[in-house]
Amino acid sequence: MNILDKLQTRLGPLGEHAHYAHGYYAYPRLEGEISNKMTFNGKEKLVWSINNYLGLANHPEVREADNEGTRRYGLAYPMGARMMSGNTKLHEKFESEIADYVGKEDAFLLNYGYQGMVSIIDCLVDRNDIIVYDAESHACILDGARLHMGQRFVFKHNDIEDCEKQLQRAQKITKKTKGAILLITEGVFGMRGDQGKLKEIVALKENYSFSLLVDDAHGIGCMGKTGAGTGEEQGIQDGIDFYFGTFAKAFAGIGAFIASTKEAIMFFKYNMRSQIFAKSLPMPMVFGALKRLELMQTQPELREKLWQITDALQNGLINAGFDIGDTNSPVTPVYLNGTIDEATALVRDLRENHHIFCSMVVYPVVPKGMIILRLIPTADHTLEDVDRTITVFSEIQLKLIDGHYKEEVETTV
Repeated sequence: MNILDKLQTRLGPLGEHAHYAHGYYAYPRLEGEISNKMTFNGKEKLVWSINNYLGLANHPEVREADNEGTRRYGLAYPMGARMMSGNTKLHEKFESEIADYVGKEDAFLLNYGYQGMVSIIDCLVDRNDIIVYDAESHACILDGARLHMGQRFVFKHNDIEDCEKQLQRAQKITKKTKGAILLITEGVFGMRGDQGKLKEIVALKENYSFSLLVDDAHGIGCMGKTGAGTGEEQGIQDGIDFYFGTFAKAFAGIGAFIASTKEAIMFFKYNMRSQIFAKSLPMPMVFGALKRLELMQTQPELREKLWQITDALQNGLINAGFDIGDTNSPVTPVYLNGTIDEATALVRDLRENHHIFCSMVVYPVVPKGMIILRLIPTADHTLEDVDRTITVFSEIQLKLIDGHYKEEVETTV
């Protein structure tokens, strides 16, 4: 048997559903301008699935900057990796400005978020070091930890007592091996919407020696008084040793950055293999990122609108009797009970009959019997969108409880 043959027998827990999910539940095609309403299957839908938190994707100044950056530089410039021939003044300008924004000495611009986090972890630790990380960390953190050739300890999600136990285990070992401890968590957990307990983790530094790496993909631009992230929100930004943010959420772009001390950033520049051996981020994306950063700082009304919609949506769902868990960020999960089959029927009802598009999360991402409908409010949404969604959700919940979707599945089998 060759590799191609073996692929047919190991589709994986998600791939085994591809025969009916592909193109609809997985890899759907949303078309049109990025906004609160887009086109799916030829019809307009109210969309709650895009991480365009501040509505910057089609902000007129952003679109103008994106167009101007492309007109001036094209997509090819600069050619080559940053270290060799791909460095520019604009790359360095953005790094300086984003470092100031998040309260760090310096920053390093990265090509991608997922790749960036995996590479950061690989760069920071060697086989004598130990990684301690939250159990519900994003896949990029999990993959980075799995590639680590040393030991790694996981603590229960946001459980500070268990986190301390894992630090104790790690510290006993590193005292013998002369290694170091890297603790990794998130500012905002993208599935459940709860903030990482950064303040409590930073307090553990009084008794344990470790460095803290925070993935704040869902926090940068949204959390904190100025939008500088979850560290700012919790008042402990100085306690974060390595602050990571991506452009795929509030920045409405692509790319990422890591911010830290000047010495740490210089270390990354000469040791992060994914940047040393990869082409530099194209100039239009850097040019556009500078405009996005400017708007984050000069138009606080965008963040205020985001939170107006977030509060209305979350309070409305709670008042309507829905379970949205412990979210304290814009990420809004709605927890329901049902099978995968019921979930697919429910989502089809939402999309086809009520024209509402949101993401569905089922096993193996969450335990069997649980359905999460994840809603992402943005500054593009309206209060009318919120009211309509809560009304529809109340209807579909009653249908789920009454067994409507179960009966629908049985009649189609």
